[in-house]
Amino acid sequence: SLDQELKKENTAFLTISLYCFYFLFEAGLTTYFHPGINLKKIHSYSIKLYEKLEEETGQVVGFHQPGSIRIASTPTRVDEFKYQMTRAGWHPTEQYLITPEKVQELFPLLNMDTVLAGLYNPGDGHIDPYSLTMALAAGARKYGAQLNYPVQVTNLNCRSDGTWEVETPLGVIQAKRVVNTAGFWAREVGKMIGLQHPLIPVHHQYIVTSSIPEVKALKRELPVIRDLEGSYYLRQERDGLLFGPYERQEKMKLQDSWVTNGVPPGFGKELFESDLDRIMEHIETAMEMVPVLKQADIINTIAGPITYSPDILPMVGPHQGVRNYWVAIGFGYGIIHAGGIGKYLSDWILEEEPPFDLIELDPNRYGKWTTTEYTAAKARESYGFNNIVGYPKEERFAGRPTERVSELYDLLKSKCSMGFHAGWEQPHWFYKPGDETGYKPSFRRTNWFDPVGREYKQVMEKVGVIDLSPFGKFKVKGTDSVKLLDHLFANVVPKVGSTNISHMLTPRGKVYAELTVSQLYPGEFMLVTGSGSELHDLRWIEEEVVRGGYKVDIENMTDEMGVLGVAGPYARHVLQKLTAEDLSDSSFKFLQSRHLKLSDISVTAIRISYTGELGWELYHRKEDSVALYSAIMEAGQKEQIDNFGTYALNALRLEKGFRAWGAEMNCDTNPLEAGLEYFIKLNKPADFIGKQVLKQIKEKGLKRRLAYLMLETDNIDPEGNESVWHNGKVIGNTTSGCFSYCAQQSLAFAYVPTELSKVGQNLEVELLGKNYSATIIKEPLVLTEPTRTCLQRKGRSPKA
Repeated sequence: SLDQELKKENTAFLTISLYCFYFLFEAGLTTYFHPGINLKKIHSYSIKLYEKLEEETGQVVGFHQPGSIRIASTPTRVDEFKYQMTRAGWHPTEQYLITPEKVQELFPLLNMDTVLAGLYNPGDGHIDPYSLTMALAAGARKYGAQLNYPVQVTNLNCRSDGTWEVETPLGVIQAKRVVNTAGFWAREVGKMIGLQHPLIPVHHQYIVTSSIPEVKALKRELPVIRDLEGSYYLRQERDGLLFGPYERQEKMKLQDSWVTNGVPPGFGKELFESDLDRIMEHIETAMEMVPVLKQADIINTIAGPITYSPDILPMVGPHQGVRNYWVAIGFGYGIIHAGGIGKYLSDWILEEEPPFDLIELDPNRYGKWTTTEYTAAKARESYGFNNIVGYPKEERFAGRPTERVSELYDLLKSKCSMGFHAGWEQPHWFYKPGDETGYKPSFRRTNWFDPVGREYKQVMEKVGVIDLSPFGKFKVKGTDSVKLLDHLFANVVPKVGSTNISHMLTPRGKVYAELTVSQLYPGEFMLVTGSGSELHDLRWIEEEVVRGGYKVDIENMTDEMGVLGVAGPYARHVLQKLTAEDLSDSSFKFLQSRHLKLSDISVTAIRISYTGELGWELYHRKEDSVALYSAIMEAGQKEQIDNFGTYALNALRLEKGFRAWGAEMNCDTNPLEAGLEYFIKLNKPADFIGKQVLKQIKEKGLKRRLAYLMLETDNIDPEGNESVWHNGKVIGNTTSGCFSYCAQQSLAFAYVPTELSKVGQNLEVELLGKNYSATIIKEPLVLTEPTRTCLQRKGRSPKA
């Protein structure tokens, strides 16, 4: 970002970067497209920056914008394009689903025999990587940044006050913070401070052809083509073509020696030896799709390293456990991310919170379970899967299971379809005789639909057990523990023996995290968060402890504690058989916590359940999980107890109107528009983070609200991030959705303008290219068990 008003951000970012690396190897592709949501913003910013870079810096950048087309050659791929269209509809960048005729018009050299549709982004293209790097450097210098190279970093030393000493042969640099932007040297930099960043270089090849008469004769530059079934990209390079494939995982090559032995000293602009045999099947496929390739000569084959993280996404932001150490590493697509990530990090550093939510890039999504073997297996998979169909609820199986499994894994793995959550394996749904088992991804209802309905009924009518061990679990205690939590959370601090739902907000009043907070003993708390938020939330808490000088001890208990959830109308009957403690409603109330023994196993029991039904979460030593689970299942035989998974849990929570962090709330939303007013205590004495801004937001009034929608669909249900329509215009987006097994219709949350958020408002939700009727209904669809019980006491009949 080189705007004059942003020069402070540039200087802040570039002067603390460890390396400036000329990434000469890339093919320089730029695209607005991304299957994610907010990464589209990163792509968009990069392109807008590159468009004005030459004018601003005086440096030629060689930016071409002929557009790009993704080719669909199968009906499933067409469904994927429709799925991506509804996810792009509420974003400002242009994207179109085009017919084969339009594809041929834009790229007349294609063989159209297998082309069914195209996904077209008009502003896409390619840029010269060397020229771009030089222009960025020139712009940085123009606004006062100092670039020194080549300067080797020999050591990093974190001082007691959190500042850094960066040691080089030319002297020591004092820095408030460091940002590791070292490309495929990032692992070496991490090792200097004891971190093992999960990165590995992969070999990528592309070929450049000689001049092709048919290309030379064209009046305009060809758009970039991405043949997804053939797994390659192809673009015009002067009067010839440039072609780059992604080989299958069994054929691709890792530069794993760099992981074990480090990057060879002095490596910079060198390339690897090419291997055409490895990509020959892709070359042959491309020749069928673009026949003029058959007559072209290959004049250059480029082979070089690209650094991959296990899931191919970069790692961006501050690192948990090390003060003022930030990373921007693992960029499999460096050019398109470079401009946007520079701006994103600059804003985050200066404003002390991310400008928008990108938790999928959080470096803290990985942990000690991310071994070198896991990283290599996932990098192979991610590279080979570069162009596979991107289904909702996608699972990838390389490198699994990790060492981070629940004690119940061996007992349950053959009985269910497992999902991957931050290194953990957690049951999504369970098999019964006659079910079609296994992972069967689809854009429509698939093999898990009926079994999940069965599990839903199990919890609503009987009693079910779910493994919740992947929860992030922290203990906080000390003389300042109450003071710390009162400042961190917008809710009040729960009393001893009580539990509540609390939210950590950012200075701008966004929802950084949602946690369950229990005061187990005076001044000793247990904090529980979702599996994907463990280190994300812990880092925020730890930084606030340092910033405020709080005298507390924080212990991450995630890997030491197991958690079982027991829920359903007979949950009390089953658990009461295992303990002498009184579990009656009058003795063990909703949102109370208590230490007790179940079948002589010590547990911390919290009367809470994300199902909204009568239930407890049972926290215990990990090594007691099998014994506790077995005792509960044995005790529940008369009540016909059974397992349920996270898919049923999601359906149950949506029917109760429960929000989910990462969907209905995140760093893009404030708690008032998310309908979380009940948990936000603006009148409490403590000045919690974001309080004053939130008061201003409330006073000004909300521009949008979270609405609760019932949809009339067929064999498809909303997932989240679909476009919401009104009077022919996109006016909002869904956040999550599913089939309601109670109402036998689809259900979704969606953000819509305040004026369109009233109950009874008719809207439409786009699913796979079709707009389905939707109506805002009063929430919740199904009353929670505590509410139903309260109404019954008052002599009223609770109704859904």
